[in-house]
Amino acid sequence: MATKSSKQEPQNMKNHVYKIIELTGTSTTSIEDAVTTAINRAHKTLKHLSWFTVAETRGNIDKGKVQHWQVTIKVGFTLEN
Repeated sequence: MATKSSKQEPQNMKNHVYKIIELTGTSTTSIEDAVTTAINRAHKTLKHLSWFTVAETRGNIDKGKVQHWQVTIKVGFTLEN
């Protein structure tokens, strides 16, 4: 016999429609800082940011050392009604 709770959707996922955009953040410090840079900038103009996934990581090398990180992420946010 199935319980009522097994048929319910999690409250935070109920009937949402997501828009996905691609952003590229950069940093001379780290991959994490490049991701944070992209998300912080998107947060200034977009509402309801919900999640991200890393799509690509690149970098610049100079004299055998990493000089610059460039990280492309896909960011999902819920659309307003």
